Amino acid sequence: MTDKKNQVSRRQFLNYTLTGVGGFMGAAMVAPMVGFAIDPLLQGQKETDFVYVMDVDEITSEPQRKTFSIDQVDGWYESKVDRTAWIFKTEDDEILALSPVCTHLGCVVDWNAKEEFQNEFYCPCHDGRYNKLGENLPNTPPTEPLHAYEYKIEDGRLLLGKAKSRKEA
Repeated sequence: MTDKKNQVSRRQFLNYTLTGVGGFMGAAMVAPMVGFAIDPLLQGQKETDFVYVMDVDEITSEPQRKTFSIDQVDGWYESKVDRTAWIFKTEDDEILALSPVCTHLGCVVDWNAKEEFQNEFYCPCHDGRYNKLGENLPNTPPTEPLHAYEYKIEDGRLLLGKAKSRKEA
């Protein structure tokens, strides 16, 4: 009688076989879809790409608005995107490249845009104001300075990377 209990019936054998084959077929169909969906996550971030913006000898102490293009990758879609920077030399002869995006709500700031706010970056959306170094002025909406672009100089050419927060930790 023990032998009878350990034996697999024809119906059970077919049931196990069809379930196993169906499971393997399902996995074979789903695995490529999962791989395709998570592939961008597995690619990781590229190191910061620096792009040419202007020659160093063109930089003055007055902020200049410069537009440049970067390659942007969104999943599988690659495109060219325009970025803008306010570029100038500080009193210490250091180069500063500021993002024009207001840190309050993301509007665009302009240099010397309003007559009563000379030598300041001004955001028209909510009267946000920054001094020449991009530091937010007290009692105005922005809570942190304008972000600054990473930069490097190669062969007398200014190359800009990503804009990063300058907020003190």
